[in-house]
Amino acid sequence: MTKANELTATAARAAIDAGDLTSRELVDACLDQVERRDAEVGAWTYLNPEIARDAADKADQAAKNSKATGPLHGIPVGLKDIIDTKDMPTEQGSALFKGRRPVTDSTMAQLLRDAGAIIMGKTVTTEFALTAAGKTRNPHNPNHTPGGSSSGSAAAVADHQVPLSIGSQTGGSMIRPASFCGIHGFKPTFGSISRAGMHPLARPLDHPGIYARSLEDIALMGDVLMVKDPLDLDMRGHPKGNLVEAVAKDAVETAPRIAFVKGPMWEAAEPYMEALFSDIVAELGSTAREVEMAGIFDDALDCHSTVMMANVVANLGDFVRNTPDQVQKETIRRVKQGYDISAEDYVKAIEFSDTIDAAVEHMFEHCDVIITPAAPGEAPEGIDGTGNAIFQKLWTLTGVPTLTLPKLQGPNRLPIGVQVIGRFGHDADLFRNAMWIENAL
Repeated sequence: MTKANELTATAARAAIDAGDLTSRELVDACLDQVERRDAEVGAWTYLNPEIARDAADKADQAAKNSKATGPLHGIPVGLKDIIDTKDMPTEQGSALFKGRRPVTDSTMAQLLRDAGAIIMGKTVTTEFALTAAGKTRNPHNPNHTPGGSSSGSAAAVADHQVPLSIGSQTGGSMIRPASFCGIHGFKPTFGSISRAGMHPLARPLDHPGIYARSLEDIALMGDVLMVKDPLDLDMRGHPKGNLVEAVAKDAVETAPRIAFVKGPMWEAAEPYMEALFSDIVAELGSTAREVEMAGIFDDALDCHSTVMMANVVANLGDFVRNTPDQVQKETIRRVKQGYDISAEDYVKAIEFSDTIDAAVEHMFEHCDVIITPAAPGEAPEGIDGTGNAIFQKLWTLTGVPTLTLPKLQGPNRLPIGVQVIGRFGHDADLFRNAMWIENAL
């Protein structure tokens, strides 16, 4: 019999509706798993069982009283420790913010509460969501990194400590941990989920995202969070994805046109990735073909780096200059990478990114979806680093939606994800096509 904490959010929600499971039982099962595994995995930086159990009891009482319940009623979730909550600390993974307690919820936290979710606690982030690793280890092998910066969010879902969690991506911080930890990850179209109450790293690139153990679960949470918020000035006019409808049974009637691309990022791929993805393309059949990605894309990675690091200096530079003794050495090193970026360099990079956007949009005139590796290979050994984000940077720069499907294994039997990329603003189409690919594989 499946343990309650091993249920997907969709299955748990159905069991709660049917009266076969209570929210309190689900939360207790998740807390028990945390207690068993926390010393080895270390996914949480703040966890308050009393708050979680009290919220679960209130959810169960509301159901008994026949009160209206939301789509995430009674479902426990974790939030990356850069997302404000009014009832628990948000410390950005940094000693500088130790003990910081926001007085209001972020928009994400409020939407989750309104939908009935139980916010279990805060998951470990690298410092300021950059690359200075925290305590989290890979649930599949504690000697390997879980990826970053959304380390704890990915590890908690992979280890069945919570069915859903929120992370963020500015370089590769959503998709890479999903790949390393063997779960589904979703970075929506830029401007689809509000960042109000989320600590900024690079405004033109910051994407909140979702971790789960199924596409249906990501769709369930995505429909809750993809709501227009005037507090985030970069939000799209109509972010609603209708994702649950997109992953419904038989949502895709015909096979999508799939383009497998390597591009400049392939130089970082492990040697065994060639054979793994040749097999993937063959298994997908005639609907998939390899497409060359060269020319303008050769400079895309440098463009992303310029945009990101100039913003990192703007947002973190004062911390490094004024309180270097309270900032991790890795963060200082990364911030200093942006010191020599001139205003001219930045403006040129922003303008060139528009050209890259147009080139990616042109690719979708000839395919419905793009696939690439979600990481250069399986999770590297060691927990001092978080792995290489090279396979996400182009798609973060262009703001297109991406998903990870946990479909492959490396030589050490650690997971590797297949990254599925969709057209800007067409998140529902991405989910439909990803569902077809997942079923085909």
